[in-house]
Amino acid sequence: MKREELPLGIDLTGKVAVVTGAGGVLCSRMAAAIAACGAKVALLDLHEAAAQAHADEIVADGFIAKGYQANVLDKASLAACHAQVLADFGKCDILINGAGGNNPKAQTDKEYYEPGDELDPNVKSFFELTEDGVSFVFNLNFLGTLLPTQEFATDMIGKEGCSIVNISSMNAYTPLTKIPAYSAAKAGVSNFTQWLAVHFSKVGIRVNGIAPGFFTTQQNKALLFNADGTPSPRAAKIIAATPMGRYGETDELLGSLLFLLSEKASGFITGVVIPIDGGFSAYAGV
Repeated sequence: MKREELPLGIDLTGKVAVVTGAGGVLCSRMAAAIAACGAKVALLDLHEAAAQAHADEIVADGFIAKGYQANVLDKASLAACHAQVLADFGKCDILINGAGGNNPKAQTDKEYYEPGDELDPNVKSFFELTEDGVSFVFNLNFLGTLLPTQEFATDMIGKEGCSIVNISSMNAYTPLTKIPAYSAAKAGVSNFTQWLAVHFSKVGIRVNGIAPGFFTTQQNKALLFNADGTPSPRAAKIIAATPMGRYGETDELLGSLLFLLSEKASGFITGVVIPIDGGFSAYAGV
């Protein structure tokens, strides 16, 4: 990303930013935007190669970045990564909690329960959801926000201009059918964002969030498209329920993100979650 591509020209020179889930489409682009504003960016992902590939792209554009392996559900992994980031870049000023996602093990096959579904071997109903599947998705999204915050927010105490941005979802406003664990976890992330904002308010750490609507990524590809690449019936419902009538573009997340990171623009804003969803969360369907 070039500086001229940025939607907002904020200055993050001298800042160290940590972005979790940075091997993915959305968070890697966020990392690139933050780097283009002058920050040194640590891209964290369970798959180090994916994070490093995006870091290499940022470096090729003339900015500072490095990829790191980190499991956001493992405190020891996060501590080891933190030590590496401290050695390479110094203390963290900005934390983007982007790691998360859904898993088919935590979703039902049908939108609506019908009597006898639990007896049909070809249907995974609410009653067949497993503890392991649900806890994995819930923990990935909620604990995957809490644990990195515990690790990296310690760097921010006593510093000025520090900020945490959590990635929630429009699911937090109205839960989608079929994905109860993901919806509940993202609602928890939004609530936790408010809790953290209050908790850290006396030490100068602002905590906010963004709640993306439907953006096309690898994680939701199976939800939105059939095997042959045609839109799924669920995709048609999504577009019909999005007043702007389209999916979001990745770069449309960046303006709100950079606004929340800018002390000049949002220095008195903490505890908010901004929906970026084309009006999905505002539409009643009629």
